[in-house]
Amino acid sequence: MRAYILAFPEKRWENYTLPVAGEPVVKLTEQRLLMSKRTDEVITVVRRDKLKTYSLHVSNPLPVSARSKMEALLKALPDGPFFLAEGNMPLIMPFFVNYMVGLFYENEPEALIPVWKDGTAEVTHAIYEPDALMDAIEAALAEGYRNLSRIAEFLDYEPLPIEELAKRNPKVTLSFFRVRNSFDVRFAAETLRKL
Repeated sequence: MRAYILAFPEKRWENYTLPVAGEPVVKLTEQRLLMSKRTDEVITVVRRDKLKTYSLHVSNPLPVSARSKMEALLKALPDGPFFLAEGNMPLIMPFFVNYMVGLFYENEPEALIPVWKDGTAEVTHAIYEPDALMDAIEAALAEGYRNLSRIAEFLDYEPLPIEELAKRNPKVTLSFFRVRNSFDVRFAAETLRKL
């Protein structure tokens, strides 16, 4: 399955090239996805004006001109199912990606989205059918939503309960860790050393 990394900053504090253990966080995210046996290609969706920067760090940057992550994703949709991750998730567990891909092909839902006990959907750690995602993004944009997390409301997705999986393997929760500041950088670097 193809994996897409969304490295498309909307806010000033979003930095996908922040160094973690000497490597940009987006590069680490790509490496973790490539470690998955069921991921054969990783494509990174980037701002067109940042292509030069990202081409130094990732193997397959896809430049897009858009105003938001939702619009960028809409313009970059592939023709087959894909795994989506955000570019600041360097602790994605390859075994969890393998598990999700297997589950997706077994059940063939419109989308397979991990969900926390409180109902929060992890839309940037999910697998999508492109047509269903396109319809969801267009519906969300038509309703005036700009935040990518709102697309779950417009999808008929299969939820994957995170806490239940974490009971079997606590490392599952590391997959959802996002690097946002220097404290996160330190935690991610220490955790990567132990993995």
